[in-house]
This record gives sequence, structure tokens and C-alpha cells, in this order.
Amino acid sequence: MVEVQLSAVQVDLQTKNPVVLLQEKEGLRTLPIFIGPAEARAIALVLEGHVPERPLTHDLIRDLLGSLSARLERLVITELRDKTYLAEMHLDVKGDAVTVSCRPSDGIAVALRTQTRMYVDDDLLEAEGIVLQADSEDEDDLEAEEPEELVEHFREFIQAVRPEDFA
Repeated sequence: MVEVQLSAVQVDLQTKNPVVLLQEKEGLRTLPIFIGPAEARAIALVLEGHVPERPLTHDLIRDLLGSLSARLERLVITELRDKTYLAEMHLDVKGDAVTVSCRPSDGIAVALRTQTRMYVDDDLLEAEGIVLQADSEDEDDLEAEEPEELVEHFREFIQAVRPEDFA
């Protein structure tokens, strides 16, 4: 397993779909995973530091884990099957190891809320990982934008997206 961190939640310019970028912590490879707009928003809320008045779904999962004396030990993106990524949440439930299958986007949203480490299977990262290379102009643009500006661009996308955009 290779430890990764969320490097970005972006909108793919070609498909106009949200994508999370998981970059290996000690390397250059990045695993892009396309996700739905609702999941992208759930992840973006954490990045913004937004605390909802009432718990949203992933907040509820975090709270349920705590109430049941369970702890998310790690999230693992395990494989790509029929163009769909699969993931597992590895839990410690009162000393017992429990593995729960999940969508990567849901697992990422919960892992961010619980400050849990995320991993990608070695073979999967080798097969599907990419090395993102920004040209110097892109690098200058990225350095110029503050994280708040990036989140605002994403928020504008989420507010403007319509169901028919995904048809």
C-alpha cells in the first residue's frame, strides 16, 4: 500500500465532472478519481473548514463511529473494476478489525473528517497513477491562487451544475 493525500478537488475541463486527485506522499504519482458533485461538495466542505449546523451524511458516519467506540484506522483504494474504483474502510471496533466496502468518494469524505490516513494499492497506483506535470505558466497560476480562491471556483461550479450536464 502507498500512502496518499488529497491534493485537490477539481473539475475536469473536458467532461466538466468533479475529480479528486490523490497524490502519493513520498512520490510523484497521482490517482485521479471522478466523483459525483454531491460527494465533491462533501469533500470541499471539509477543505473549507465549514462546520454544518446539523450533521451531513459523512458527519453522521463520523459521529456514529465515535458513538459505537469504533475508529477508522485507514481508507484503502483497492482496485479498479469495470471502470469503477473500489475502496475499503478499515475499522477498529472495540479491538476487533472490521473492513467495510465503500465508494472512494465516501471513504475520502469520512477519512478527512476523522483525520485518517489514506492508501492506494501498489499495483493499482502503478497501473492507473499519473505524474502531473504543469508547465511553468500553470505553476505560476497555481502559486498565485490562494486555497480560498480555488474553493470558490469549485463552489461556483457546484452551484451552476445541472443534472442534464451529466447525461
